[in-house]
Amino acid sequence: MSRGSGKGLSLKDKLDGNELDLSLCDLNEVPVRELAALPKATILDLSCNNLISLPSDFCSLMHLVKLDLSKNRLQQLPLDFGRLINLQHLDLLNNRLVTLPVSFAQLKNLKWLDLKDNPLDPVLAKVAGDCLDEKQCKQAAVKVLQHMKAIQSEQDRQRQQKLQAEREMEKKREAEQRAKEAQERELRKREKAEEKERRRREYDAQKAAKQEMEKKTKRETVHTRKPASNSRPPQRPRHKLSWSRSVLRVLLFVLFCILCTLAACKLTDLQHQPLCVSVNTLYEDVVAALQNHKTLQNMLQHNS
Repeated sequence: MSRGSGKGLSLKDKLDGNELDLSLCDLNEVPVRELAALPKATILDLSCNNLISLPSDFCSLMHLVKLDLSKNRLQQLPLDFGRLINLQHLDLLNNRLVTLPVSFAQLKNLKWLDLKDNPLDPVLAKVAGDCLDEKQCKQAAVKVLQHMKAIQSEQDRQRQQKLQAEREMEKKREAEQRAKEAQERELRKREKAEEKERRRREYDAQKAAKQEMEKKTKRETVHTRKPASNSRPPQRPRHKLSWSRSVLRVLLFVLFCILCTLAACKLTDLQHQPLCVSVNTLYEDVVAALQNHKTLQNMLQHNS
């Protein structure tokens, strides 16, 4: 294994029981693949190298129980560092760490921790303490875990609050959208009702105008016909007219018969018959009576 890449030298040559010592190897990166092939190496020493960061797949080395990363140049740990759940001993002395990832709170088996000589956040530095002896390092592990659990809980609470706020905002938007849709439906319904009412008024107005026109036309017709009906002479009842005509026909027929009888008695050989004698006598008496009437006589004289 070469100094920089971690290749060329077999890790098995460095393995002593369950301890693998890779300190002072001038490493710039961690040979994660080779380490994963050695699950027996539960104790790993990577101190005194040139490590600036750890790859994310480093957290797959879940078989690690003790890890020494002291005296490197680490500026941060992987975000999922808490996957190393079997880790009990962690040495991060003399690095460039300011904070720890929130997942650090998941290292529930951690019993020993050293964070000295790091530019830690003041709050984290106060929690971690000095770790000058075994007791202080054990207390540092307990206190830092509690601190990171509190941070994780706070972040979870903030995340839940944010999620709840987003849900409430989404519900509010949905409610506003439903209210807007309901308002639009109500507006369309009102416009439809107004349009229907307008058409109904137009229909009623047209119907009323039509009825008024018919009444006006009817009044004009009655007014035009009324004088003509008044100028006509009153007509006699049809049955009376028929009776008068019948009487007139009978009188004309009787007169005609009388004239015919008189002519027959005057001009024919029947004048000597008893009937004709009576008729001629009656005729002469009538003529004589008429001649004796003064008014008729004057009329006859005037006519003559």
